[in-house]
Amino acid sequence: MTTAEHITPDLEQALAGTGLVLEDVTVTPAGKRRVVKVLLDRDLGDVESATERIEPLSLDEVADAARLVGGALDRSGALGEQPYTLEVSSPGVGRPLTEPRHFRRNVGRLVTARHDGVDVTGRVTAADATTVTLDLPATRTTPARRETLPYAGIERAVVEVEFARPDESRES
Repeated sequence: MTTAEHITPDLEQALAGTGLVLEDVTVTPAGKRRVVKVLLDRDLGDVESATERIEPLSLDEVADAARLVGGALDRSGALGEQPYTLEVSSPGVGRPLTEPRHFRRNVGRLVTARHDGVDVTGRVTAADATTVTLDLPATRTTPARRETLPYAGIERAVVEVEFARPDESRES
């Protein structure tokens, strides 16, 4: 059992009831210490289908979670006496979308997905347990359309960085 696998149950227990879930844990050596990276996300509970934007974690929520996670690590003693650096964050836009919950969390965002060997870029309008629905913009050869993709055919998917989203109001 790796160190990350060993500490995961303690971290999940510390986060119970906070509305957050543990997305990933990695422990890597860094000289005389270790770096413990913890990725958290909002718990979507039993949400089967999402059609509305889900708010990302706030800095305050991440800071509160970091205190809980740090306390759990210190109490567990799983890391021994060797010092460690704790990094707690939420998954960034560069993290691949690999689970249905990742798509549900990103409703309203622009996503590029490779589906059955073809790249498509569109805005996520809905996501459920088996499919994601994208609004694809018009191109020279095709009109704007809505396409529903089964996850089984998605080989790769990532959120695209947008500096000015169309749904944001602009002040003059």
